[in-house]
Amino acid sequence: MSFPEDFNWGTATASYQIEGAFADGGRTPSIWDTFSKTPGKVVNADNGDVACDHYHRYPEDIQIMKDLGVQSYRFSLAWPRIIPGGTGAAGKHGIDFYDRLIDALLEAGIQPTATLYHWDLPQSLQDKGGWANRDIVGQFADYATLAAESFGDRVANWITINEPWCVTWLGNFWGVHAPGLKDLDTSIAVAHHTALAHAEATRALRAVRPEIRSGITLNMTNYRVSDESNPELLQLRDYWDSNINRWWLDSQLHGTYPENLVEFYGDKLAKVVKPGDMDLVKIDSEFLGINYYSDSFLNTPTEEQVQKNEGTFVFPINSDGTSPAPHTDMGWPITPKGLEDLLVRVHKDWPEFIDIAITENGVAYPDGPDENGVVTDDRRVDYLLSHLKSVDAAIEQGVPVKSYYYWSLLDNFEWAEGYAKRFGIVYVNFETLQRTPKLSASVYSKVIASNGAVLETVKNK
Repeated sequence: MSFPEDFNWGTATASYQIEGAFADGGRTPSIWDTFSKTPGKVVNADNGDVACDHYHRYPEDIQIMKDLGVQSYRFSLAWPRIIPGGTGAAGKHGIDFYDRLIDALLEAGIQPTATLYHWDLPQSLQDKGGWANRDIVGQFADYATLAAESFGDRVANWITINEPWCVTWLGNFWGVHAPGLKDLDTSIAVAHHTALAHAEATRALRAVRPEIRSGITLNMTNYRVSDESNPELLQLRDYWDSNINRWWLDSQLHGTYPENLVEFYGDKLAKVVKPGDMDLVKIDSEFLGINYYSDSFLNTPTEEQVQKNEGTFVFPINSDGTSPAPHTDMGWPITPKGLEDLLVRVHKDWPEFIDIAITENGVAYPDGPDENGVVTDDRRVDYLLSHLKSVDAAIEQGVPVKSYYYWSLLDNFEWAEGYAKRFGIVYVNFETLQRTPKLSASVYSKVIASNGAVLETVKNK
């Protein structure tokens, strides 16, 4: 197989999805506390008050990772724990918690990878405009400085923002994620400010610890069209590609946004981009994090769809059977070859990235324990192996993929889906909080132990 000897095998989680202990140690509400407790926003009115109770049970979860042979653990810091007021004084109890977590990981031989922001913005900052308020760029840099001062002596790898596209569009345009806004002007401001914040946080981290390795994590996809001869579909694909794949890459590497979106947004963008911003937004990174779940499929929108989307280019995807079967429990198509194609494209179009990490890749299926307490999640195993074979194929073609983090370690609070969707390789009984490693955990353990060599036995199947 093509995995280098020093390939990094990991798994990933996010603070609001697993920690619970929502008011412990001085933690203040995040936008997800507010959103999840707003009627009608989350399936079954679920919230993250308890989640997996990782805040209290992290030693057990670290032992599970150690037993699996996991080499690296990607987790996120909760801004409302680190700085309960959003700005100002640090939260001692929050810092103490992450100190304990990081020290326990290192003692177990697991390298910590910390994400500064995985969507749980302090509600106090949202009350002042959130990511649409330009002040947040400096506030985020201050938060990064504190995090580096507190943990940078033990955490070498840092991710600034997880999936800024979701922060921008799911949270502020479609309103299906926190803070639940539906405003194009706000979304454009958020898109710009997250790009600026990534650059400024990177500088802040390095100012404290020059040796820190940092990057951003982007959810990326390939857009497939139903008719390659349809110029409208091709234009739509270009818009979507610029919106989700190119915005945060072109800005950090070249100090530019995609020209088709600059033209489309017009004055709405011009009014939030200040003189000098496009110089500030340009920043080099030690690695690029890519979250990949599936390809996306575009079909010609109906007039009704156009009207529903108020004339913007944001049309529904995967909407009329144009995407291939089978689908996951989330309704997403299973397209493992797409991961290879995406990695090859990134290496070709943005060769500046010489270290690429798959920071999330996983699948939701509802499999639970049988009468013997065993979770046989064969479909997740197939998903894992097929996507790892695609990573291997990309590496064979010269793509510098250095890390893979399976999403997720635990079944957890799946945002607007509540606890209805299970991504974990470890089953969590949300009533008793008992953890049960699934078949996929055992298979992933074998992959790690062999540095991917076991994939040879299934490579051509």
